[in-house]
Amino acid sequence: MSSIRSIAERVASRPIEICGKAIRIDGRAIRIGRLEADRFEFIDDPEAALQEIRQSGVRIDLFSFVQKIRDRQPKYSYPMEWDNLAAVPVSTFDHWWTKQIDNKTRNMVRRAEKKGVTVREVVFDDTLVRGISEVYNESPIRQGKPFWHYQKSLDAVRRANETFVDRSTFITASLGDRVIGFAKLVPDEDHQQAALMQILSMVSHRDKSPTNALIAQAVRSCAERGIPYLVYASFAYDNKLRDSLSDFKQHNGFQRIDVPRYYVPLTTRGRIALRLGLHHSITSHIPEPVLTRLRAIRGWWFARNIRAANLAEEPSNGA
Repeated sequence: MSSIRSIAERVASRPIEICGKAIRIDGRAIRIGRLEADRFEFIDDPEAALQEIRQSGVRIDLFSFVQKIRDRQPKYSYPMEWDNLAAVPVSTFDHWWTKQIDNKTRNMVRRAEKKGVTVREVVFDDTLVRGISEVYNESPIRQGKPFWHYQKSLDAVRRANETFVDRSTFITASLGDRVIGFAKLVPDEDHQQAALMQILSMVSHRDKSPTNALIAQAVRSCAERGIPYLVYASFAYDNKLRDSLSDFKQHNGFQRIDVPRYYVPLTTRGRIALRLGLHHSITSHIPEPVLTRLRAIRGWWFARNIRAANLAEEPSNGA
């Protein structure tokens, strides 16, 4: 996953175009620019991009970009830190099935089939948009916080998923005619890596292992297209300890691969921010045990408020 941004950050972000690619700018005191589709698109000529930014008249204090997974050694002399990806090296589907996953994961993929889940590549059309909308609207809470896509209009769902539609592969997990999970697979421009821009399943059908089945099809789709890496966001986030998601990724054959990420200061403010480590989120400076407790409190608080709102909307017995 690329890092998850809050709703406020999404609203505040104002993309500009540099070298034909959208650049978003996050932050107010310290304005950090990066590709709007960071990790799905890449900067081929950093010097040309930096020159355009300097000439654009838009204030960007730091510009960040990451190298592709095939380029694991630093290529540039800009300030650099190590970023990480969760990636499956893909050769053939059979190699993944027999060598890169364990019996438990194989059984979960088989379980999906036994319980009637069908997984296939589909075209991006109105039927798919309606199916995605149903998945989005299953729950207002995901991962302990309000779900960004909950109760979006169909037009908004279409807009959210039609990016890179000309080179994307959409995969659905269905029970009969009902979509219970989907994945959007986006390769880079030279088809050397493909990333899961979205993968989401209904919690109510977790017993059918639709997400495992979606990943299996994503591996098959990459193998059939000769794409050597399947990427599923990061393997580790900031100082976060291992959790159920990183374990899930590992069970499905993903491994941690470190790649260079650059932070190029373009202003005095950017140079100071980089020196003081202010380009990282506040959470990266909080000990993980404290964050774990705060996440639990946050999840409880959101769930409590949603339950209260639902009860307030229910008609009384005398209605």
